[in-house]
Amino acid sequence: MSDNTILIVDDALFMRQRCRKLLEKNGYHVEEAENGAKAIFKYRQVNPDVVLLDITMPVMDGITCVQKLMQIDPAAKIIMVSAMGQQGMVTQAIVSGARDFILKPFDPDRILETLNKVLNEKPPSPEGETPGEEALQEDSSWDRDDYSWLEQGEG
Repeated sequence: MSDNTILIVDDALFMRQRCRKLLEKNGYHVEEAENGAKAIFKYRQVNPDVVLLDITMPVMDGITCVQKLMQIDPAAKIIMVSAMGQQGMVTQAIVSGARDFILKPFDPDRILETLNKVLNEKPPSPEGETPGEEALQEDSSWDRDDYSWLEQGEG
């Protein structure tokens, strides 16, 4: 059984339920929020190990939420969950401090692999480079001018 707490933030109830079922089956403790504003409140309450954060939500979108979470906790581990066609927003989220991203509809193995990777990351470097930026630089499939890998569902 894992001691790790994951905060799932998505306005779609079925997505939260689907993620919850997968994560609890794999030993994670799960908390939920249906928008960015509630995610900020819940983050302060439970201090989760990782936040799975949708981009497009009412009240407060995922980009704004990443920025606010990073102000609260610069070491926050955030994974964006994005629909295809949101590559500009994914880039903005990574630059704002998100560690990684997962495309919807997601593959359960991809979620578990990404969670494991982010949970085992080293703390951010003091030079000010965000962990997500480092991950993008290490990922040979990432090209800032070519987003075709997003449209193909690669990650």
